[in-house]
Amino acid sequence: MRKFWLIFSQAVTVALAMLFVVATLKPEWVQRKPLSSVVGTLPSVPPPQVTLAPAAAGSISYAAAAKRAAPAVVSVITSKTPAARDPRANDPWFRYFFGDPDSQAQTGVGSGVIVSSDGYVLTNNHVVERMDDIEVVLSDGRRTKAEVIGTDPEADLAVLRIKLDKLPAVSFGDSDALQVGDVVLAIGNPFGVGQTVTSGIVSALGRNQLGINTFENFIQTDAAINPGNSGGALVDAAGNLMGINSAIYSRSGGNLGIGFAIPVSTARQVMEGLIKDGQVTRGWIGVEPRDLTPEIAETFNLKVSQGVLITGVLQGGPASEGGLRPGDVVVKVADTPVSNTSQLLNAVASLKPRSKAQLVVQRGASEVALQLTVAQRPKAPRQQRE
Repeated sequence: MRKFWLIFSQAVTVALAMLFVVATLKPEWVQRKPLSSVVGTLPSVPPPQVTLAPAAAGSISYAAAAKRAAPAVVSVITSKTPAARDPRANDPWFRYFFGDPDSQAQTGVGSGVIVSSDGYVLTNNHVVERMDDIEVVLSDGRRTKAEVIGTDPEADLAVLRIKLDKLPAVSFGDSDALQVGDVVLAIGNPFGVGQTVTSGIVSALGRNQLGINTFENFIQTDAAINPGNSGGALVDAAGNLMGINSAIYSRSGGNLGIGFAIPVSTARQVMEGLIKDGQVTRGWIGVEPRDLTPEIAETFNLKVSQGVLITGVLQGGPASEGGLRPGDVVVKVADTPVSNTSQLLNAVASLKPRSKAQLVVQRGASEVALQLTVAQRPKAPRQQRE
C-alpha cells in the first residue's frame, strides 16, 4: 500500500511539472475557451425604444402672448437739429469763457405702443421731449414720420400719431387686477438692437417716492428692461397691455432686475386727455404736504401714525377756503386712505376740477371732515430732464 501511494505521489508531481512547463511555453494549449462556445451565443436583445416628446411639449411658453402684442410695439427714433453755430465759436477767447458749443445733432432711440388702428402711439415723454424729428419703425419694417399730439411731463407720457394703413393695435388689460407674482413680458427696442421680448414677474405694485415723476404709481418688474425699452409695452401672459415701461434702477446703465412701468390705467387716462383736450386735467387743492414720520408724530404729539402732514396752505386756495390748516394730518381723500405724499398727490389729481370732495384730517385729538371745492392743477413749468 505504501508503494502504491509513493507511485501515485510521484505521478501527480510529474503531471503538475509537465502542466507547468506546458502552461509556460504553450499557454494557448491550456487557455479556456469563451463561455459562448460552450453554451452558444445568446441572442442580442435590442434596447427599448424611448420616444422623446418635442422640446416645447409640456413646457411653459409665452409665444402666443408675444405674437399677439409684439406687432403693436414700435421703435421710436428721434433727432434734434443742432443750433446754429455762433460765428464767434472760432475765437479762442470765446471758447475759453463759454466753451466749445456742441454742433452735433442729438439722436435717441426708444419704443412705443400702437394703441389704436387710427395711428395713436403711446410712449414716454422723455423719449420725444425737445426732439425736432420723430420717426416710428414698425415690426414689419415700415417707417414713417410721427406727429406729437400731446405730452404730460408730470406722468412722463406722450401721445404720437402716425398715418399708415392696417396698423396693429394692442389690447388693453386691467392693470388694477395685477398681483405680485403675475407673469409679465417686456417688449421694446433695447440699445437699438431691434425688437426684443423678455419675461419676468410683477415684483411689486404701487411703487412711489422714487423721484422719477411727479405722479408715481409704478409697477415694478424683474423682466429685463434696458435703455431703449422706454415707452415699450409691459404685457401679461395673454398679451394684454398692462403698462408702459418707463425707468430702471441701475448702477451701470444696464438691467439689474428692477424696472418700472406706468400702469395702463394711468396711461389710458392721460392718453384720452391729451387726445381730447391736448392736456391732462387734474385736481388741485393748494397745499404743501410732508410725509408723516414717527419722529414728527412724536414731536408734535400727534394722535395718528398714518397720514400726510400739511406744512403749508396756499392763501385763497381750495384747501384754505375749505378750512384746512397747517399742522393738520390728512388721512383720507374722498374715501381714499393716504399715508404718504405720493398717495395724496395721486388721490387729489384724480378728482375732477370744480367738484366737491371731502378730506378727513386729524387735528389735534379730533378727527375733522372738511368739504373742499377742487380746482384745476396749474400746468407744471417745463423742466430739464437728464
